[in-house]
Amino acid sequence: MTVALEGLIGKLPRYGRLIGIDLGTKTIGLALSDVERRIASPLETLKRGKFTRDAAEIARIVTRFDVAAIVVGLPLNMDGSAGPRAQSTQSFMRNLEGVIACPIVGWDERLSTMAVTRTLLEADASRARRGQLVDKLAASYILQGAIDRLNLLEDARTQEADRAADQATNVDGEDPDRE
Repeated sequence: MTVALEGLIGKLPRYGRLIGIDLGTKTIGLALSDVERRIASPLETLKRGKFTRDAAEIARIVTRFDVAAIVVGLPLNMDGSAGPRAQSTQSFMRNLEGVIACPIVGWDERLSTMAVTRTLLEADASRARRGQLVDKLAASYILQGAIDRLNLLEDARTQEADRAADQATNVDGEDPDRE
């Protein structure tokens, strides 16, 4: 099922990996989080083929790493609208829902490939090396952004629940430990 990132709050198991996908026209970059969902790491780059083959490979990886949810980079236009590439990605996500039984989230990936390419250029990576790395690093960049946002939302939810619990136990405004 395709959901918003906020829709994952409270629905994910306490421990479980996320997989990040950077869907290109020729390749699919993949990244994987740790089980505590704190750090994204590049995994691999798949050469795109027919959807059934691509989906089967992603499903194999989801099963192998016991993935709790999938984050797909959504290439929105700079004004936030969904152009042809974003629409194609959304179609891929909908089709993937029929193959994989975990939540699928779209995450704004604007400028992710550009940021990764800039970093690789600064590291003086050769053109060939950049070509080998850019897609899985972009997937990692996308996934890390989603992880950071998810953790921020979960922390805010926990703090709000703690405040509500404090208010419920201390309705009259006095310190319950004070006599």
